[in-house]
Order: sequence, then structure tokens, then C-alpha cells
Amino acid sequence: MLPSLFGENLFDDFFGDSIHKNFFGGHDPLYGKHAKNLMKTDVRELDHSYEVDIDLPGFQKDEVNLELRDGYLTVSASKGLNKEQKDEEGRYIRQERYSGACSRSFYVGDVKPEEVHAKYEDGILKLSVPKVEEQAVDNPNRIAIE
Repeated sequence: MLPSLFGENLFDDFFGDSIHKNFFGGHDPLYGKHAKNLMKTDVRELDHSYEVDIDLPGFQKDEVNLELRDGYLTVSASKGLNKEQKDEEGRYIRQERYSGACSRSFYVGDVKPEEVHAKYEDGILKLSVPKVEEQAVDNPNRIAIE
């Protein structure tokens, strides 16, 4: 059993599985090995809309951006930390917070930006996206068989 500190193996950098890192992503500088926990999302279906709750812990409202383009709603967040910052009473032994960006996209269909309602409170972005009726469209590339 290898020693660990704060739930991470102290020897990960020395004995890491490089094949695993190449296929599944290596170290993410925003939240380290816990980057997979970013932007956890709950989607609830109501009669006329979808309610989406996205966890964005540690971000401020002005660090979060929403964009609607071609039927896709993209939520992005970026954070910067001052690496020059010094502790007045000592030196850092471990620093896990870094700067970086993350984003996630959802297909919402033909929705107008003014129809999407967003609220950011206590590290949770709450979205209300109206349901769009899907219209059956004949495939224009389809050739009829006689």
C-alpha cells in the first residue's frame, strides 16, 4: 500500500500508468485528477421545459459564460489564480488550485436566447430551457422507389 495525502497517491507521478493517461487523459491543471468531477449536471424534464442544474464550485458569476449557437447551448467557465501570491506566514507545501477553463455543450434545438433563463447561486448554475417540438422533416436526399 502506497502512502497518500489528501486522497491522492504520493507516487502517482513516478509510477503512473502512461498508457492509461494517453487514452483517458492525463493531468488536468484546473482541478488536477479530480477534473472529471467538474460540471456535474442534473437535468429534470417538466411539462414545458427542462431544468438544468450544473455544479460550478469555486467559480464567480462573471467567470461563467453561456452561448447559444446552432441549437447547442454551451456553458463555459474559466478561472485564473495569481501564482505570484505569497503566504505571509510561511510557504505553500501543496497547491491544488490552478488556472484553466472548462466547457460543456447541450443540444437544445431551435431555442432563442431570450427563452433561456439562467441563475447562478451558491456555485450552482440553474437553467430553464423550453422544450421545442420536433418537426418531422422528409429527408431531401432520399430517393423514392417506384
